Amino acid sequence: MDRKINKARNPWTGRLGVGAAIIGIAVVAYLIPGFSGKALSVNGERILVSSVSRGTFEDFIPVRARVTPAKTLYLDAIEGGRVERILVEDGAMLEAGQLIVELSNASLQLSVLGNEARVAEQLNNIRSIELSLEQNRLQHKRDIVDIEYQIKLLKRKLQREAQLLNTQAISQSQHDDTRDTLHWYEQRLLLTRESQQSDASMQEEQLAFLKASGARLEHNLELSRQNLANMNVRAPVAGKLSGFDVEVGQSIGRGERLGQIDTPDDYKLTAQIDEFYLSRIAMGQTAQVDGYQLQISKIYPQVSNGQFEVDLTFIGEQPATIRRGQTMQLKLTLGDASQALLIPNGAFYQDTGGNWIFVLSADGAKAERRDVRMGRRNNNVIEVLDGLNEGERVVTSSYSQYQDIQQLNINN
Repeated sequence: MDRKINKARNPWTGRLGVGAAIIGIAVVAYLIPGFSGKALSVNGERILVSSVSRGTFEDFIPVRARVTPAKTLYLDAIEGGRVERILVEDGAMLEAGQLIVELSNASLQLSVLGNEARVAEQLNNIRSIELSLEQNRLQHKRDIVDIEYQIKLLKRKLQREAQLLNTQAISQSQHDDTRDTLHWYEQRLLLTRESQQSDASMQEEQLAFLKASGARLEHNLELSRQNLANMNVRAPVAGKLSGFDVEVGQSIGRGERLGQIDTPDDYKLTAQIDEFYLSRIAMGQTAQVDGYQLQISKIYPQVSNGQFEVDLTFIGEQPATIRRGQTMQLKLTLGDASQALLIPNGAFYQDTGGNWIFVLSADGAKAERRDVRMGRRNNNVIEVLDGLNEGERVVTSSYSQYQDIQQLNINN
């Protein structure tokens, strides 16, 4: 019967493979002594090498700002209406009180006329009530005068009758009737005076209320007339008219914006700054542009799309050639200048956050990754706090391809 014959294996084959692997590892260890980690060979012409140096660090950031008017007053239609006449054009220089546009509103005119009629009616009613109260007051005074006169006559009569009663010229009953009549008038006088005081107090309160009501009605009428007068839109202040785009016959709604008036030849700069600097921006910080000085006058805390807004005003003189909407490059100072260890600001910072950097060897053949600590930075340089020495050379180009690399082998 046939049987399977096992072929004998050459013992040297496996040994040669293991030996080759050991030799390869030894060669790598020889070429890269003392290195453990990933390495990458790069072309020296494709990286940017900079030197660590000591110098003056200027704590500033570049800011792009837009020229806007220092003060702006918006023109809104207090009452809606139809545009009847336009007296100025957009961009015109206005004087305070100058007529800009005339509007008409038939329903508002009818409403004002109705208010005038109602107010006039109410005022007439108030005047009638005041007249009635005054007549009532005068009637009380007349009654008191008449009663006092009757009391005086009865007292005289009572005295004469007392004399006649002694001579039996009159009867006792007649004398008693006269005395009772005098007593009745005296009691009536007391009641009339009491009524007069009570009515006077109530009349004073009622008159005060009526006068206040009349004043409110007249004020409301004045407001109605003022709303009608506001159909003629006038410039509240002197300045330059902008954003004014209306046509004759156009319908304007209540509260609709007609335009704005800007202060002439007086500007400020509005800048958008990265939210990273929010904690370092403060009122009064200065900036420079073309030799002119500015300072931060307002900080808007709202952050939108990673940026916040600040207003800067000129200190003293401002450029005569600037115009609204123009953009300018500012140098905003955040702190005082100081001596520090510096490296040029490069693309590596965005990839490492300033936590590590590649440092070149003395011969420039390789660059090893090193942990560092960096501080402030501006558009030109970065402040080095720890990890680097003056004179060392570092790679400051982009690290987007080197995130997991520990060493760069540089081929020149």
